[in-house]
Amino acid sequence: MPGLSVLVPVYNRPVTALVAALLQQVPSWPGPVEICLLDDGSAEGYRRQNRPLGSLPGVRYAELSRNVGRAAVRNRLAASAAHEWLLLLDNTTELLADGQLLARYAAALGAAPVLAGGVAYAEAPPAAPGQYLRWLYGRQREFRPLAGREAAPYAQLLVNNLLIEKELLLRFPLDETLRGYGHEDTKLGWQLAAAAVPVHHLDNAVLHAGLEEASVFLRKSEQGVHNLAQLLRTEGLGADTKLVRLARQLQRLGLAGVVCRVLATLGPTLRRQLLGPRPRLAVLDALKLSWLLAALAA
Repeated sequence: MPGLSVLVPVYNRPVTALVAALLQQVPSWPGPVEICLLDDGSAEGYRRQNRPLGSLPGVRYAELSRNVGRAAVRNRLAASAAHEWLLLLDNTTELLADGQLLARYAAALGAAPVLAGGVAYAEAPPAAPGQYLRWLYGRQREFRPLAGREAAPYAQLLVNNLLIEKELLLRFPLDETLRGYGHEDTKLGWQLAAAAVPVHHLDNAVLHAGLEEASVFLRKSEQGVHNLAQLLRTEGLGADTKLVRLARQLQRLGLAGVVCRVLATLGPTLRRQLLGPRPRLAVLDALKLSWLLAALAA
């Protein structure tokens, strides 16, 4: 019977509710299941909340002495996993109320060695105004209906809610040179595509429940753009995104420097708009273009 290791990196967030929801679904998986939690240098208060989870049947909890980052903590979880299938989740994940996440994955096991269920966001905007930008971005940019994911199966392959054979993730570990936030999954998708590894998408979403404040989201977005620029320089990755296509076009036309300087001048104004009550994603796109052009020119 196929075994399943559910891998959850933990950072400054209680995960009791997530673990309880997963444990309820364990009987729907046709083989043994373990839930592996690895704390990546959280504050002590969060560690005290999460440590008791390690005493639950089928749950393993461990702590790292320092923060190693999104890619490295997942690689360590994968290396220590006991079973042949790995389900990658974020600690911001919330399972749908129907309780069928593991059952739907179990039913699709024969489809491919990589199964992607998708990520959804709440329909209603958050009550906290500062979280609106993150919710808006998630709803309009990260959420992709099944047809869109099937049309480009390797693009934006999120490591949140991804079921993958352990052998594959050990063969293609997440890139630990990408520090901070973002695009380790971009490289994974490129590697799977280059190796012609089949990826099957299905309607099996989880909810992204951890919405950051706009200022935190902007900082993470800038880190992600710098990681993207690193991949472009070292691997030639990401050329199929609108952001990269525009940056490359400006470079070919000899306009990259001028546009970069103009956007840098407008940077404070763009940030104020995004931190305000009615942020627009077109403004975020302009800010990202500014960051990418500057990073590529460095």
